[in-house]
Amino acid sequence: MQNPNPNRNFFGGTLFYILIFLAVAGIFQIFAGDFNSATRVDEISSTEFIQNLNDGEIDNFTIQIGSGAYNITGEYVNSTSINEEDENFFQIFQGSDSTRQFETRVLGNDTTLAYITQVALSTNTEFETLSESSAGLWLSIIPFLILMVPVFFLMFSMMQSGGASGGKGVMNFGKTKSKDVSKQKVKVRFDDVAGAEEEKQELVEVVEFLKDPKRFTALGARIPAGVLLEGPPGTGKTLLAKAVAGEAGVPFFSISGSEFVEMFVGVGASRVRDLFETAKKNAPAIIFIDEIDAVGRQRGAGMGGGHDEREQTLNQLLVEMDGFEGNEGVIVIAATNRSDVLDPALLRPGRFDRQILVGNPDVKGREAILKVHSRNKKLAPDVDLKVVAQQTPGFSGADLENLLNEAALIAARFDRTSITAADVDEAHDRVIAGPAKKDSAISEKQRKTIAYHEAGHTVVGMVLSEARIVHKVTIVPRGRAGGYAIMLPKEDQFIVTETELYQQVVGLLGGRVAEEIVFNHQSTGASNDFEQATQIVRSMVTEYGMSEKLGTIQYEGNQKVFVGRQYGQNAHYSEQVAYEIDLEIRRIMGEALDEAHEIISAHREQLNIIAEKLLEVETLDARQIKSLFETGKMPAENGSQNDEPIEEADSFEESKAKAEQEEIKERQNEADNSEKNDDNDGEPPVGGSTSHQSESKVRRALENDEPIFSDNDSEQ
Repeated sequence: MQNPNPNRNFFGGTLFYILIFLAVAGIFQIFAGDFNSATRVDEISSTEFIQNLNDGEIDNFTIQIGSGAYNITGEYVNSTSINEEDENFFQIFQGSDSTRQFETRVLGNDTTLAYITQVALSTNTEFETLSESSAGLWLSIIPFLILMVPVFFLMFSMMQSGGASGGKGVMNFGKTKSKDVSKQKVKVRFDDVAGAEEEKQELVEVVEFLKDPKRFTALGARIPAGVLLEGPPGTGKTLLAKAVAGEAGVPFFSISGSEFVEMFVGVGASRVRDLFETAKKNAPAIIFIDEIDAVGRQRGAGMGGGHDEREQTLNQLLVEMDGFEGNEGVIVIAATNRSDVLDPALLRPGRFDRQILVGNPDVKGREAILKVHSRNKKLAPDVDLKVVAQQTPGFSGADLENLLNEAALIAARFDRTSITAADVDEAHDRVIAGPAKKDSAISEKQRKTIAYHEAGHTVVGMVLSEARIVHKVTIVPRGRAGGYAIMLPKEDQFIVTETELYQQVVGLLGGRVAEEIVFNHQSTGASNDFEQATQIVRSMVTEYGMSEKLGTIQYEGNQKVFVGRQYGQNAHYSEQVAYEIDLEIRRIMGEALDEAHEIISAHREQLNIIAEKLLEVETLDARQIKSLFETGKMPAENGSQNDEPIEEADSFEESKAKAEQEEIKERQNEADNSEKNDDNDGEPPVGGSTSHQSESKVRRALENDEPIFSDNDSEQ
């Protein structure tokens, strides 16, 4: 297996220190026996010593009193050879096998000492008696002290080196991993964020408060403790936070919610304390927590343990944001796409005072986003970003950036010097349905079935064109789809009527009806059509109160699933109501199927024309489809381009000025309304108003991926 990191430094790893430790230990083991001696010494027994002393073979010796025994060292009269049974591995490095020195240990009592003294005097052997010494103990400890030096060095190196968790050391688990991105000179500004003008204006006040707090505190205003950016993925929540970091000019600490919790208990709460302590030292400062739902989920919603550590982290976060001590001068900005699972204590005023919904942009916002992302791209004159914006309803900012990037890749694949409209159109299809499979081996029979299926969608879409228009139809297989028809709304929709929903269902069933009328058989190609149609009809019956039989009652909500909160809860309706819901869904689907039959039968000639042309050219755009449906012929090859200018994204100063102008307008309107109320005193106002909370719920519902509000443009 190839090393995934060939540039890894071997000398900085833990294995290197382990090898050093083993080498030092081996060297010490080899030379430990000769640490205190420069020459070789013959170790003899006490019996051999007495015998040699009686024979006069010992020249001199020294007796040192020890604990329980006498240590005797001395020299022979003549050199003697070491016994063969005493030879070992270490003698290889010692040179000659003869020596004059010896050492031995004898029993430590007065009788033995008197006998040795008597024999030495009789043989005229020189001897010396020494008192007990404490140096021997230290000499025995020194080798172990020397051995512990590399051990301590190894432990110190491991504690200082960063582990896989990304911390600064083994003992720094409780330290925060946040980074002060303001020191990195963030280059993102508000004019780099397009399609979110209202959201930018909300954040302008946060930046203004940090730059000039006296203007607000003089009026008794309190700095917002936190700002929660919520919305679908890819709408620019993190980009807005980066823009705030670039505009504010204060320390900006960025961290992900998942970086708080580790495998050790108490680490998350410790890191939260350290993060806010660091921010308070650098106040005024901003803390940005990305994906806060990783630690901010509702407490007590688990189904069986494993949540204590996360809940401790959340409790510490609640205390730091609005606890006894407070966090003056520190603003917390958080981002999430699952605000429905956050703990209510985290969302109350005083913690996250502002909850900003960052939704998918409208057609004007998409145009501005495309303009921002096309700054560094060479576009051909035939590319009209306004038209591209109109053709991409429901796209987020990330989707639009990916669209232009795919178009640039396609242009580079064909060695073009600029991105053409055909490249953008191909990139649009790739983003929706995947890359084309032009080399797929499809039989003529299946190809003809697919052509009539997509022609059925097209014909119904042309007849029922009140809400949606047919943008494109193709039989080129992409992804899992053998072909698809793209139906786009005429304008951005915030609410959808019952008639529009019913027409969508009829359009979805048009493909199956065309197969039945032309070929008198049914295929599996309509499975996804039935899935979408059933989901729309079920929403009409159970969520939107569009059934006379069941009335205006919401039986099923459109919120996202949160198993921990919904665990153990039963359905809010009886089995009888469930049976009636099934009957009502079947009735509406049956009526839509009958209407699709009537439309296809009445326009059988247009169906054949469009299907035959699809078999010939494989792809038809909106202009060609309209011409074939009305005249039966392809249109002339001429088109007009829209030359309207594209608005630039607002900078920080422009956003600030716009916010001030809107504030002036609101005050003027309030003054005018108060004068009218004074003139019409006692008369009830005409119409009604929706509360801010209800409006927020409606906008949140519009941003959810539900059948009524998420435009599913492709038939797969």
